[in-house]
Amino acid sequence: MSNQITANGIDISYEVAGAGPWLILSHSLGCGKEMWQPQVEALAKSYRVLSYDTRGHGASGAPPGPYTLDLLAQDVKALCTVLGIEKCHFVGLSMGGMIGQVVALKYPELFLSLTLADTSSYYGPAAHPMWQSRAQTALTQGMAPLVGPTLERWFTAPFRAAQPALMERVAEWIAATPPVGYAACCQAIAALDTTGELKRIKLPVLVIVGAEDTATPPAAAEVIHAQIAGSTLLVLESAAHIASIEQAGLFSRALEEFLPGTSGS
Repeated sequence: MSNQITANGIDISYEVAGAGPWLILSHSLGCGKEMWQPQVEALAKSYRVLSYDTRGHGASGAPPGPYTLDLLAQDVKALCTVLGIEKCHFVGLSMGGMIGQVVALKYPELFLSLTLADTSSYYGPAAHPMWQSRAQTALTQGMAPLVGPTLERWFTAPFRAAQPALMERVAEWIAATPPVGYAACCQAIAALDTTGELKRIKLPVLVIVGAEDTATPPAAAEVIHAQIAGSTLLVLESAAHIASIEQAGLFSRALEEFLPGTSGS
């Protein structure tokens, strides 16, 4: 059952399952907390798992932009403050991983560990037209034209063919994303540039990427891994951008193997 709380000036929708050390799950652009169901089921046995809808997504507030990754990181910090979370593990995928990097840099005392999945640390000027185009499409035509191309980026062709019911459900998540929130988050992502600062992250860090991820390819994960001393890199075969769904079992197992050694809260 979803809960609603006001933090950093907006309503944030979230769910909590299980008991133990806090573990926060942060979703991709154009999705919502529902994408984490396989991981919630796996990890709620050992952790108090909090999944939330990012500003501009799901049942959370979607005020007009512009948004920044700093603002989205402030939302996480404010959510933790309101809920009394002093320390937590954090798992972020795609946009969620970008938010996680910024939180780790701005509020290093908050995290016990950080998992960065299918994400990047930099988008240069060459990518700006792409993000601007997606934002404009959402604002002028709604989310419908973005559904098909997004599914093609998110999942491999064999997986899409084998899972029609799941693809229909994910398509509904994308289509239901508020266009204003989607566009504002596109603007935030376009400005991503944390690579030079990642050396400051001194946490246990797991970097996961799908071998067939074209949105944030393995090369982007390798850059993050190289910048964060002591981090672990895991490449999941037969997975594209949303590896947490396409290889849900392997993804959850990787988290289970990574987290226990760092859960001394």
